[in-house]
Amino acid sequence: MKEFIEQQIIDAIKKLLTVRVNEIMQNWELLIPVIEFGKIGSNYTVAPVISLTNCERTEKERIIRLDAYSLTITLTVREHEDSELYCYGYSYAFGKALGEYNTLGGIVDRAVITGKKYVQPKKPNCGQDWELIISLRLTVEGISNAG
Repeated sequence: MKEFIEQQIIDAIKKLLTVRVNEIMQNWELLIPVIEFGKIGSNYTVAPVISLTNCERTEKERIIRLDAYSLTITLTVREHEDSELYCYGYSYAFGKALGEYNTLGGIVDRAVITGKKYVQPKKPNCGQDWELIISLRLTVEGISNAG
């Protein structure tokens, strides 16, 4: 059975995060926790949450039969003296990886980052975590969405 387009998108984003983003960060002098799925985040790993929803299409997208999706990646980074720096690192590495792979291997027509939000703890040194929230907009040919 062919996977639904939504599952293909999520799988491609997971691969982008766990393979290419980790590769980019591996070449840095700063040791940033690696991205892994299926594990609870620790001082050595970060476990992102991915949320995918359909979003409103522009008139042009309706005419040329493109489906539009909104995807949000939330990375929760444990509080540490370098947590803010880690968030900036993840943001940069993801932007670079998506620039190299903006069709997610041909799964989507286009994937673009629409926003990045850095959320710091309400009180410093109180045990709360930092968050990086990356928002993307993806367009896909509507006919291929039949499953």
